[in-house]
Amino acid sequence: MRILLARHGETPWNAEGRYQGQEDIALSPVGESQARALGERLREVRIDCAVASPLSRARRTAEFALGEARAAMLQVDEGLMEIAHGEWEGLLAGEIHARDPDRARAWREAPHEVLMPQGESLQHVLDRAWPALARACEGLGDGDTLLLVAHDAVNRVLLCRILGIPLSRLWGFRQAPTTLNLLEGPSVERLEVVRLNDCAHHTPLFGEAVHRAL
Repeated sequence: MRILLARHGETPWNAEGRYQGQEDIALSPVGESQARALGERLREVRIDCAVASPLSRARRTAEFALGEARAAMLQVDEGLMEIAHGEWEGLLAGEIHARDPDRARAWREAPHEVLMPQGESLQHVLDRAWPALARACEGLGDGDTLLLVAHDAVNRVLLCRILGIPLSRLWGFRQAPTTLNLLEGPSVERLEVVRLNDCAHHTPLFGEAVHRAL
C-alpha cells in the first residue's frame, strides 16, 4: 500500500509565526494556492481513500488535493488534530520566549521532554495519531493509495516512528506547507519512507518553504 502523508497549506498564523495548535485557523490565500497546486499534482494519481484532521486548514487542503470529483471520499479523524499547545496558542514565537523561556528553549533542544502548558506532549500526539493512521489503512490492498492530510507535529511524530528515530530528533527534518511524504509497505508496521518533505508543486529545489512556528 501507499500513503501520501501531507501537511495543510499555510494559514495567516503560520505566516505571522503564531502558534495555532488546535485553534481552527483557516487557510490563507497563499495556503489555498498551495493546496490547489497539490491538487493539480495529484490530479492523475489514483487515490482510493482519504482521511484528514477535522481542523479546517487540513480538511480544506484535502478537499483541494482531491478535487471535486473525489471530494466525497474524504473522512476526518480527530486523532490527526495538531498538538494542543495550550496556553501557547495564539502567541507569537517571540512572545512565548519572553513568557515561558525555559520551556521554549526545551521545545527546541529536547522537544520529547516538553509538556505544553495546559496542552499535550509529543508522546500524547503519537499515542493518538498512530492509531488514527492504522484506522485509515484498514482494508487497503497492496496497490491501494491513501491520502492523509494532517499537521506539522502530527506528521513529524508519525515519521519519527516509521524511521525508527526518537522523538528527540523531531527537528531533524522539515514539513513545509502542503508537503508530500510518500510511504510504502505491506502494513502500517512495515512502512518505508520513499519521499520526505516533497513540495516541488510550489517550491523550487533550493527554495525555502518558510513556516515560523511549531
